[in-house]
Amino acid sequence: MEEMSVATTVALAAFAAGIVFGATANKTNFCTMGGVSDMVLMGDTNRFRAWMLAVAVALLGTQALHMLGLIDLTRAPSDGGAIYLSSTLGWPGAILGGLLFGFGMTRAGGCGNKTLVRLGAGNLKSIIVFLVMGITGYMTMRGLFGLPRLELERLNTDLSGFGLESQSMAEIAGAITGVDAETARIAVTAVIGLGLLAYCFKSAEFRGSFTDISGGVIIGLLIPVGWWITGVIGFDEFSPTQLFSFTFVAPSGDAIQYLMTFTGSTINFGIAGVFGVIAGSFVMALATKTFHIEAFSGSDDMISHLTGAVMMGVGGVLALGCTIGQGVTGMSTLALGSLIALAAIIAGAVWGMKSLEEGSVLDGLKALFTRD
Repeated sequence: MEEMSVATTVALAAFAAGIVFGATANKTNFCTMGGVSDMVLMGDTNRFRAWMLAVAVALLGTQALHMLGLIDLTRAPSDGGAIYLSSTLGWPGAILGGLLFGFGMTRAGGCGNKTLVRLGAGNLKSIIVFLVMGITGYMTMRGLFGLPRLELERLNTDLSGFGLESQSMAEIAGAITGVDAETARIAVTAVIGLGLLAYCFKSAEFRGSFTDISGGVIIGLLIPVGWWITGVIGFDEFSPTQLFSFTFVAPSGDAIQYLMTFTGSTINFGIAGVFGVIAGSFVMALATKTFHIEAFSGSDDMISHLTGAVMMGVGGVLALGCTIGQGVTGMSTLALGSLIALAAIIAGAVWGMKSLEEGSVLDGLKALFTRD
């Protein structure tokens, strides 16, 4: 029997992990946009805390893998490393892209992950959002929208001019305080990770919500699982697999291209993960008898979803990730750009919620800076 290639093994493992991701997000109603919506419109922070719990678990797990030497987050992408810790800080894309993505997901009914979960559960609107988000994301990476993206990247800051090898918050903290790199990594990991855990479990209501806790823990654990799949299973001394974990905007575009050019394409972690999330949500929807065909309620509903999908596709690529790709996976690497993108995504989502509440984009912006 012919031995499977490393790429095929990685793809199968990613598909399996994606199934767990999709099934968990479906069952627990894990939704980053829903978390912001609940918090802004109803004062309910449970789903937002579930998101932050996922960040904490992903961060602690990922840093443990790095410290144990199982993965190397500091390697350059060209050498099989992750994309997040470049010495080039893309703050303009993180801010603009994050705001666009956050605002867009309020129009499209959910982030990239939620789109795939809803698609698997029978939501026809999400098929359109998936296609438009994927295509516009691909256009921003390699197509028509790539030209303005490259112009925006001219504003990026090269941190090597400040004596830094990466945008790791641990390295920056070490440079400021003068402590060694590993001590700084442990300290920053503890401050952020334990701080988020304290925030999450400070709420008695959240402590009593098994659904939200389990959703946050499982989704969070799947991020280091992704790093392990690509960094350990995918390790090849001569042709290393790029260190990668869950993110959903760029891989959605890649998945669409893969379906169109199947015989001449090679599947990767991102593509397999997208298919896995859809499949996992589908299986869970059938198992819980929640599979339901849902279509647009009218032209306004369709326009809103199309607009949001475009904003998510463009914004997700500019920011180098979505609420999962930057908000959880990127944060797990301690990348400063991921923190900036996460803050911008949350701000964009709050702006979007306020706009829906106030009836216009400008009134929503005013409400964003006005205390009731």
